[in-house]
Amino acid sequence: MTVNTPDRPETAHPGTPGRRPRLPEAPPQRRRPGPSPEQGEFVRPLTRRQIDDRMRELGELYTHTSFSQVRASDASNQDRSAAFRRRLAGHMRWPGFELLVAETAGPSGVVVLTACAYGFPVRGDGPSWDGLDGYLPESLLRVAAFGRLFAIADILVERRVRTQDQSREWNLARRLQKRLLSDHPAALGVTLVDRDNSDTLEALLSWGWRCLSTEAREASHLAPSRLLVLR
Repeated sequence: MTVNTPDRPETAHPGTPGRRPRLPEAPPQRRRPGPSPEQGEFVRPLTRRQIDDRMRELGELYTHTSFSQVRASDASNQDRSAAFRRRLAGHMRWPGFELLVAETAGPSGVVVLTACAYGFPVRGDGPSWDGLDGYLPESLLRVAAFGRLFAIADILVERRVRTQDQSREWNLARRLQKRLLSDHPAALGVTLVDRDNSDTLEALLSWGWRCLSTEAREASHLAPSRLLVLR
């Protein structure tokens, strides 16, 4: 925006003492737009071979982002990382499996892994994921029969993603889960969360997941997990 100013400052006319010159007004300060949050971290899928190559890195991400994280020097971190890698290796065998990672360039220019999420379609027949069939009401079984149900097994993000801007569409967790569903002909996403894991439950609810109203009738309150649905 251009501001037109006179060549010389306006002075008081003779005979009108006390009149001060009018100074040009300063142009309003416009806030420079910062980088789009959606461009801050690049989201992409990994092939199975790429997952194998980065399995240790994914295990470190799990221990870094887990809410039950203990000191990095504690040996139990290694055990938890190994358990996650074994679980992931088993999930990779499911038809339609997909894993997304979020990456960003660090200060030195090295690409850093900051988040990941993965899942697979739920089929209407055959074996189910970790006993999921014991939690699905009849309405979701019908969705699965049409190939429109997708199980998201894990979403690994840093604490800031859990606690800041959870309702914004560019929130990294929302981007990851939305991309997983849009990459498949899925109408609904489902996941299981341990009943005693209140931190993860709170984060999932803030990202748009909801508990089924029928859950109390379809699954016992004594069941170890809670079923959540994402539309």
